[in-house]
Amino acid sequence: MPLRLLLIVNSFASSVTAKNTVAVHQRLSQHHDVQVVETNRRGHATRFAEDAARRGIDVVVAYGGDGTLNEAATGVATTDTALAVLPGGSTNVFARTLGMPNDALQSVELIVDALDRNAISPIGLGRANDRYFTFHTGLGYDAAVVRWVEQRAALKRYAGHPLFVLASLKTFFMDFDRKRPHFSLEFGDGHTVDEGYFSVVMNTNPYTYLGNRPLDLVPKTDVDSKLSVVTFKTMNPSHILRTLASALRGGGVPERSWLDVHTNVSRVVARDNRAFPYQLDGDYLGETREITFEHVPNALRLVRSHP
Repeated sequence: MPLRLLLIVNSFASSVTAKNTVAVHQRLSQHHDVQVVETNRRGHATRFAEDAARRGIDVVVAYGGDGTLNEAATGVATTDTALAVLPGGSTNVFARTLGMPNDALQSVELIVDALDRNAISPIGLGRANDRYFTFHTGLGYDAAVVRWVEQRAALKRYAGHPLFVLASLKTFFMDFDRKRPHFSLEFGDGHTVDEGYFSVVMNTNPYTYLGNRPLDLVPKTDVDSKLSVVTFKTMNPSHILRTLASALRGGGVPERSWLDVHTNVSRVVARDNRAFPYQLDGDYLGETREITFEHVPNALRLVRSHP
């Protein structure tokens, strides 16, 4: 039975092209009723997705980077409209976490197959105050790196991962206060972290990818589990490099005196008297003095398009 689909396209995303958009549209339209819309500003995908849910559209297909995916997920969360993920960005963390190839034309075949099998099931999302996230939120240093990259958005489409490496080094040595903690964490189970410099609240693992290499922080974290939180309590370069090496080897990172690893998290609050930066699914959202993270089970109906 044909489904009603809304294909949301971010034509500014790193690997989205007009040719691929036409090919994706044609493939989805072979068996389904497909409408296509294009985003042109931040928040646009959320508005399209919310409208699709109100109109009873069966599936929203998000074709763009992780930011586009996040906005679409936010728009259909807690509704009967399902979400399908079509990678079109430079990293595509969530799509690759689901086991999809980093190529839209290959991935659309998996989506079509999943729709034919009605392979749609609920997954949990993270929520940061009023905003949902699919794979992670970053606080402190992590967010400061994303901010630096977004200030050079025109280069992101072409430079990709090298730009993030440059941003990491520039931010570490010149743009981030490494002498004082930036926030504290208070978990719902009573656990606390008083000296937070850099924290990742994860709904899935890996944290991200360096080329084809996953940064593996907490392997058992996935869309069917609760959140995991990894926090650096120092900005000592040797500690960060040791943790990075461990993440690249696979198997996760061990808890150490400078690194707090907390799993099975339902709720955690980050706060400080001074505002600290945060990013959500790779989009820099500014600075805040307090943010509450919660795990929301069965928040999103996902087209399970992995092989």
